[in-house]
Amino acid sequence: MKQQFHYATISEAVEQLHKQGYILDFNLKEDRLIADGQEYNAEDFEIADLYRYEGASDPADEATVYALVSRSGLRGLLVSGYGISSDSSSEETIKHLHYKYQQMNS
Repeated sequence: MKQQFHYATISEAVEQLHKQGYILDFNLKEDRLIADGQEYNAEDFEIADLYRYEGASDPADEATVYALVSRSGLRGLLVSGYGISSDSSSEETIKHLHYKYQQMNS
């Protein structure tokens, strides 16, 4: 799926994607997505869309908003700062999701 919209800010992207049904707010821990006390296998999700934001002068302002969809139809968002993953497993999980996204869009 090609990116259909561009949102000016992270908060605008999150707000608009929530309105589109991406209601779960995920955190990533190793190869698991966590939302509302539930854990999900990240392998079961694909990136439906993503939005990258770069801080004009502060690298700490750099982030990506991922719109994720599971095989069973669960939809949610993962907001991740560049290079901030707390462990190598989480970083590998993000790389794998990106790889699947690129394969779908090539």
